[in-house]
Amino acid sequence: MADYNINAVTRRKVFSGSAGTGPYAFTFEILNSGDLAVYFNATKLTLTTDFTVAINANGTGAVTIVVNGGGNVPQTPVSADQIVVVGARAIERVTDFVTAGDLLASSLNEQLDALTIFDQQVAEEAKRTMRAPVFDPALAEDGGVIDMTLPAKASRAGKTLAFDTNGNPTVGEDIGNWRGNWAAGVSFTVRDLVKDASNSNVYRVNTAHTSSGSTPIKTNTDAAKFDLVVDAEAAGASATAAAASAVDAAADAVLTAADVVSTNADVVLTNADVVTTGDNVTAAQAAQAAAELAADNFDDTYLGAKSSDPTVDNDGGALNAGDLYFNTASNVLKVYNGSAWQVAAVSTSGLLAAANNLSDLNNAGTARTNLGLVIGTNVQAFDADIVAKDVTNVFTKAQVPSTYTGSALTLDFDTYQNFIITLAAGANTLAAPSTEAGNVGQTGTIIFINPSSGAAATLSLHADYETVGGAGLTISATNNAYDVVPYVIKADNSILLGAPQLGFA
Repeated sequence: MADYNINAVTRRKVFSGSAGTGPYAFTFEILNSGDLAVYFNATKLTLTTDFTVAINANGTGAVTIVVNGGGNVPQTPVSADQIVVVGARAIERVTDFVTAGDLLASSLNEQLDALTIFDQQVAEEAKRTMRAPVFDPALAEDGGVIDMTLPAKASRAGKTLAFDTNGNPTVGEDIGNWRGNWAAGVSFTVRDLVKDASNSNVYRVNTAHTSSGSTPIKTNTDAAKFDLVVDAEAAGASATAAAASAVDAAADAVLTAADVVSTNADVVLTNADVVTTGDNVTAAQAAQAAAELAADNFDDTYLGAKSSDPTVDNDGGALNAGDLYFNTASNVLKVYNGSAWQVAAVSTSGLLAAANNLSDLNNAGTARTNLGLVIGTNVQAFDADIVAKDVTNVFTKAQVPSTYTGSALTLDFDTYQNFIITLAAGANTLAAPSTEAGNVGQTGTIIFINPSSGAAATLSLHADYETVGGAGLTISATNNAYDVVPYVIKADNSILLGAPQLGFA
């Protein structure tokens, strides 16, 4: 048995294939050639068949690739290829010291060397896993808040991975916003849902972009930026094909008067006179089955018109994220986000439009008359002094943002409309405001600035601040980053926060 040190090195080396078949030298010690695993790109190679190992006197060595050996390396590696050499000694113990037997130093060294190699292999694998940084707060089992355990499989299946306000793994959502019919010049974000009005297909956006060109989406230049969710076009085509095949099959089964030959009162009916071919019947059956399957899949995604939120699909099965239905009570289209129904599209009834009181919008006098507005009576007359800039405009709220610094923050909505907040390192809190009452409808912007150094800032919200789905605000973790958050005061004790625009430098 070799006698050498097991040094503190990473038991993994990654090479480009520029050296061809090698040799590819590794700097960690092994006890025998079976202590290695070698990969050619993503393919694990076999010792002797795909590679050989030369071991130096100090336990390090080199790997040489075997090309066309009947194994997994069909050609000599090139610089675009990757060769990975990693420690892979089997974690086992196949020898034992006998009671009252010899305890040889060489045998003891071999056992200790193997234990050290095992530890280094586990440490190298751990470096390639997702883990919390060492400077995070204490683990939950030690009285802290950090618990990096993944949610259960049934909860996380088919969902994105997200992190809660403590930074712990939680189940995210895999459904975006309903954007209605596709149109050119629209800025789409990942997971947006859009309908192709030319064929009724529904797509999910996989790449953020501004749309251009025309429908159908499947032939649009940006077609690769969409994933097909509901193939309404194929369902319609299958139904049409099934109907056509059924007509063909019926026509093939027609027995005409000419097919019946009557001679001297004897009626002779031959097999050829009745044409009902098996091919036509089989095609009709297959087309009908395909149409029924497509219609059933569509029926399980679009549940139709209902007066209240359904709890199962039309077959009595579980709801899936992305399911749609039209609510006849509120006249809105709703989409299921995996846990609840949310409004996807609303009626434009009641919105300001040319069809309403502003139908004569191109004529200011007529528009004012339609709306019942009389200058000097219920509308302020125009003051030419404003043009001359000799009148000071007075605002009820400060237009220059109020600045805050610290971790416990109480915003004054009576005095200010916009806010710039420099956060403290670590935990920060938007405390309960006391001035939103009486300011319903006020809108503005809150800018959060991360600290210039130290731990990244986190932000928790008082219950008066409401976010979409109650998910809270996840802000940037980069020093000096600016995050812009719009708000609107909905009611007393209700301030709605919009989606943050993250990471401005």
